[in-house]
Amino acid sequence: MGLLNHVSASLASLTSSWSGIMFAIITAIATTVLLNVARQLTARNPNEPPIVFHWVPFIGSTITYGIDPYKFFFACQKKYGNVFTFILLGKKTTVCLGTKGNDFILNGKLKDVNAEEIYSPLTTPVFGKDVVYDCPNSKLMEQKKFVKFGLTSSALRSYVQLISGEVRSFFAQDAASKKFASSSGTFDVPPTMAELTIYTASRSLQGKEVREKFDSSFADSFHDLDAGFSPINFMLPYVPLPHNRKRDIAQKKMADTYMGIIESRRKEGDSTSGDREEDMIWNLMNCTYKDGTPIPDREIAHMMIALLMAGQHSSSSTSSWIVIRLATKPGIQEDLLEEQRKVLGTNVDGSIKDLTYDDMSRLPLHSQVVKETLRIHTPIHSILRKVKQPMAVEGTPYVIPTTHSLLATPGVTARTAEHFPEPMTWEPHRWDETPSENYSHLAPKHLKDSVVEEKEDYGYGEISKGAASPYLPFGAGRHRCIGEQFAYVQLQTILGMLVREFKFTTVEGKEEVVGTDYSSLFSQPLRPAVVKWERREKA
Repeated sequence: MGLLNHVSASLASLTSSWSGIMFAIITAIATTVLLNVARQLTARNPNEPPIVFHWVPFIGSTITYGIDPYKFFFACQKKYGNVFTFILLGKKTTVCLGTKGNDFILNGKLKDVNAEEIYSPLTTPVFGKDVVYDCPNSKLMEQKKFVKFGLTSSALRSYVQLISGEVRSFFAQDAASKKFASSSGTFDVPPTMAELTIYTASRSLQGKEVREKFDSSFADSFHDLDAGFSPINFMLPYVPLPHNRKRDIAQKKMADTYMGIIESRRKEGDSTSGDREEDMIWNLMNCTYKDGTPIPDREIAHMMIALLMAGQHSSSSTSSWIVIRLATKPGIQEDLLEEQRKVLGTNVDGSIKDLTYDDMSRLPLHSQVVKETLRIHTPIHSILRKVKQPMAVEGTPYVIPTTHSLLATPGVTARTAEHFPEPMTWEPHRWDETPSENYSHLAPKHLKDSVVEEKEDYGYGEISKGAASPYLPFGAGRHRCIGEQFAYVQLQTILGMLVREFKFTTVEGKEEVVGTDYSSLFSQPLRPAVVKWERREKA
């Protein structure tokens, strides 16, 4: 009996202790929240942008922002104006909206803003050392100049045939995958287009030898490496989480694959020997930095990984959105097909003649489908910079301190009625050079006003600064994506081949466009995003 009483007393004491601990924890949390709220209500600094109200310190607005960035931005704009600060995982992040905000951040001077400190923790484990954001900006500009070898007009001209061939092979009825062996069916768009764009990007930008390496094992490595772009890796890039372990194994495997190709070629000698095509690897093997140093082989391998990832991501997302959008607009599909027939002509058997690079400029509706899709579904919704010295925001009393990050979001201006009437209406005809009565009210206002873009050379050729345009799907300034022209060629070629081969429709009962997945660095359709396809008899 005494033992039982002792046990009962011990349990009561333990229960009392746990209750005390829980009460202390709850009290501490409540006190922290209340102090955080009180600080926001009473300690506003008039020289800094207003801080978006939040209950929990450190977490701040992270969850609301992460679920739907655009909804968050527009709600904050309505309440706080074009310049405001929110807490993103403990970091004060100042957003500057509108074309002036884009210019302020994306065309900021190197002494004021820095991209490397923001993105290097995320990209370096994926791409590898000494390239892109893991090197001084001056070196990155040189690397961009080297890569432009594969983005010249002559290179782009050759890519159209290569990309067309990959699309034909991928969707052929006798293709090895058997995914499109019948005359009709359904498919989940995002993973299908992701696979296709890996093949088209590798074959065109990187050459036949690299494309042939893309067996199932290499494709799995690409997928594991891609998972390294998880947002958590902005803060914890080297923590041994499962996806990081897979990322590191994949990075080494892909780098070693490129190193093997380079080593083999160095043993073979001159690139002009035999019938080997002149590709990006050969180009980089013969490039030197301004100080006379040849590009080390390991850097070449890492640049090739970066080039492959960059050439695949935005195109994968955008091509998926194109198919999903076309499925809701059968009429646009027929307009596209008719445009090809009219412009390219037909063969004796009635099929449309092969698409060429020179045809691109003669297919305005194809270009406009790509352009309108990029407008609404900009692949990257947030572009971040580290503040290096206090920056005054013109037209405001605000000075952004060095403890803040800056965030530009060109996708907001692309979704603003001030620039694009009925902004969430997907209508390629809004870009018509001379819009008909049905579409004239949708025409982009900056085109009506004949806005002239400034240009600047950051060391890899003259490009538009993008300061005045509300349409910046590839960014602006020195970090503007140099693959913009390639992306248009790749997407327009894929589009041209798809409308010849298929008719797309929505799955019965699902007429609305799917939502957007913002959980990765790159926005993409929520999966599954299934559409119906029917093979055309002849096109």
